[in-house]
Parts: sequence; C-alpha cells; structure tokens
Amino acid sequence: MANSPQARKRIRRNDRRAEINGARMSRIRGFVKKVESAIEGGDKAVAAEALKAAQPELARGVARGVLHQNTASRKMSRLSKRVAAL
Repeated sequence: MANSPQARKRIRRNDRRAEINGARMSRIRGFVKKVESAIEGGDKAVAAEALKAAQPELARGVARGVLHQNTASRKMSRLSKRVAAL
C-alpha cells in the first residue's frame, strides 16, 4: 500500500488516466470495427469512407500515447490493403 502522499496521488491519477485511456482505445476499436464490417459486407465505397474516418482516430491514439506508432501503422496498412482488395 502507498504510504507517501505522492504515491497516493499517483495511484489516484493512474486510475483516472486508465479510465480515459480505456475510453480512447474503445473509441478507436469502434472505428476499426466499422471498417472491418464494411469489408465483410463487400461494399468498397462504405469501407473506404470508414477507413477515412478511422485514420485520424488511429493517429490521435498515437498522439495521446495509447497506441504505439508502429501498431497504428500496421493496422492502417492492413486495413488499407483489405479495402483495396475489394
């Protein structure tokens, strides 16, 4: 258990940040799921629009520190390749 005031504050702050970061990741996953469902549906126009919406969300996740840059790049690359293959 944390004994110093600084450690107690850090625990409170970590809890708040974990909640915020979890919400951010959930939002990103939602955008990615929209792209994947559009790909499954086979509609290239809808998939391309969903991909356009997902790109800035992934970039925002990198900027906020909830995603590693390589992870976001890999996801974008794979989604783009799947959309292009439609």
